Amino acid sequence: MDTLTHALSGALLARATAPRESTPGTLSLRRRIAANALAAAFPDIDFVLGFVSPSAYLLYHRGITHSLILLPIWAIALAWVFARVDPARPRWQAYFGVVAASLGIHILGDLITSFGTVMLAPFSDRRFALDTTFIIDLWFTGIIVAGLCAALVWRHSRIPAIVGLATLAGYVGLQGYAHGVAVDFGEDYARANGVPDARVTAQPRPVSPFNWMVVVEDGEEFRYAFVNLIRQVPRPNPGPDAGLVERLDAAYAPLAQAEWGRAERFGPPSARAQAMEAWQAAPLGFFRWFAAYPVLHRIEHAAAARCVWFRDLRFLTPGRDAWPFQFGVCRNGVESGWSAFQLVDGAVRLPLP
Repeated sequence: MDTLTHALSGALLARATAPRESTPGTLSLRRRIAANALAAAFPDIDFVLGFVSPSAYLLYHRGITHSLILLPIWAIALAWVFARVDPARPRWQAYFGVVAASLGIHILGDLITSFGTVMLAPFSDRRFALDTTFIIDLWFTGIIVAGLCAALVWRHSRIPAIVGLATLAGYVGLQGYAHGVAVDFGEDYARANGVPDARVTAQPRPVSPFNWMVVVEDGEEFRYAFVNLIRQVPRPNPGPDAGLVERLDAAYAPLAQAEWGRAERFGPPSARAQAMEAWQAAPLGFFRWFAAYPVLHRIEHAAAARCVWFRDLRFLTPGRDAWPFQFGVCRNGVESGWSAFQLVDGAVRLPLP
């Protein structure tokens, strides 16, 4: 989830869980909401890793600041800071519960996305992802905003915020059901095409909770389709003046008209030996860990130099010009070692430290 949505979810949680009446030692509603919003945004402070290097960002973003194991430590630290800056000078324990709850809702918000989160850091680097919700979901954010607006109108009642949280949970439940339908569709395709043992997954896509990318992984080959689970008629191709939402939504076909693309992890037979060698290069280890559906993008030759580039199909989004997280390795001559680079906008090669 984006950081703003995290902060808003913290604010909605604060209003829904606020005590009916203030008592000595409890936080005022305004301070409770402010603390929840700030705490719910806090884990994304690790965005600074992007200024270190792209590889550091992939390896450590949604790591220790998103860890369930370290949550109590972060909660104590933030509660102490909030208590120190609060003019009323409450004990830090007054903030601990609301801060811990907000950190938890942040982790949960990232868990439901396809990017996932390393919840057991620093003891495990396993990335957990439920794959139900696109990383920027305007419906998800809209439900939170509607709940907060209703809570502002009926400011003396917790019910609007509680209803907002319940609606949000129901929406994610709908997405979970849609995820299952998308996987079932992929499994039917796999059986019909002679690959019943293939690994079938589905990735949420933007604009609608019914837009999905279904992926059938058969060995080193990926077959994928962009589908809308309830659409009966395909959208027309967007024109050059079409808006972003229209462009993003147009590619998702009805199930009966799904078109399946194919991509090879190591490319065509003529490229596989070179691609496999580059893929196993030590400097590319961070991308091997991160990529869910790695595929060869291209191999470049210039005199004795060679570069091998890879992409992650997880970030293929029709209607969007950019394809993020493209990495590869280059070397100058057979005897030299591989060095890692990032490919930006299809042409700019940025060396990684």
